[in-house]
Amino acid sequence: MESSMALLSAHIQFLDTQLALIHIPLHLYSSFLQSILQLLLPNASRNGFTGNGNGAVQPPKGWPYEHPFVNISITPIECSIVCSRVLADDLFIPVLRLLDAQSRSLVHITSEDFVVMQVDGEGLDAGQRVLELTSPLALAGIPIFFITTYFADYILVPLPHREQVVKALEERGFQFEDQTSSYVNPYVHGRKHSSSSPEVQPPGTPPPATISELQSRTFATLKRRSIVPTVASDIRLVQCAGRRDSANGMSQNRNRNSMTSAADDALHLGLVKCLIAPPYPRFLSLTLTDTEPASLLLDHTLLPNFTQDVLLGSKDEYLTPITLDLRNLPVESTGIVCGVAGRLVGATTGQMESPVEMSYLSTARAGTVMVTEQELDRALDALRGAENGVLSTAD
Repeated sequence: MESSMALLSAHIQFLDTQLALIHIPLHLYSSFLQSILQLLLPNASRNGFTGNGNGAVQPPKGWPYEHPFVNISITPIECSIVCSRVLADDLFIPVLRLLDAQSRSLVHITSEDFVVMQVDGEGLDAGQRVLELTSPLALAGIPIFFITTYFADYILVPLPHREQVVKALEERGFQFEDQTSSYVNPYVHGRKHSSSSPEVQPPGTPPPATISELQSRTFATLKRRSIVPTVASDIRLVQCAGRRDSANGMSQNRNRNSMTSAADDALHLGLVKCLIAPPYPRFLSLTLTDTEPASLLLDHTLLPNFTQDVLLGSKDEYLTPITLDLRNLPVESTGIVCGVAGRLVGATTGQMESPVEMSYLSTARAGTVMVTEQELDRALDALRGAENGVLSTAD
């Protein structure tokens, strides 16, 4: 793989937060909607956030976002939240306690904390990038979640595995910088905007010795658990983000009392409109950090919620989601991100073909592979080969 890598560097640093992962069944989304809106507008929520069915809101008085990392994802499988343990306890536990016993049993909040690494780099396409970042961790048996946003990749790992992650990355050639708490790999590839899924290997088994073995184990596990790829052919996704120049100098200006610009207000309004779409948005993944503008992966039918020029990115280049429902797998499973990426990158590469362009979204209990409409057939052929022809299509 190194022969195909661009000689560019990727900086990896741990963000200063400990995270909880929350799985909410879609039929309970409305119960947690106010908590989700408070994640989006944390400053306003402290003063009693209010909104109405038309999406009218009063945005907070400061943007950048005030927390290091939050992801809100609504997919055909679930509503998935990644936020700090403090926010999970403050915003979601009280709502959970108000539910009936049966509903409470369907909501899952991880008891173990996760840490998150931010990866900034340029180079190869998304599939090769996912492989390079996840393979050393997968081969070390470390469970991960992988989320790629418009601006950066994020890798979530259980807090107890932090030192093991450092060791695995260093052994692959990433160098630790004492001054910046970051890692640099001179051979890391570049970004095509993407996102990803939880990893899978039965807990307690020795890690695989090779990527090929890991790939075989991954698809054997999926087949054993009757997990088949499902194509939502009527969902067309767009990868986009808030404009950097609308973020009030986000990277330089951390004054959270500064007034937001008109573009910030429009972005907030559009996001709230998406989240309150009844009964819930069909597909939306929103990543918020305190150093970058909001990053979105959303169904194209939600774009009218945003005024013109509020969002970066092409609005007419669509991605098709291929979903893996992982609710029957333990959270600590390993191997899906690297295994599926390896299958798509490897099985779709012939003498005259390039790897399929793909991206991932990790959510609490599902993994979504995104491919362009032009690449869908090639991706499905690869997955059919891995799954002996088993494929489910939701029209």
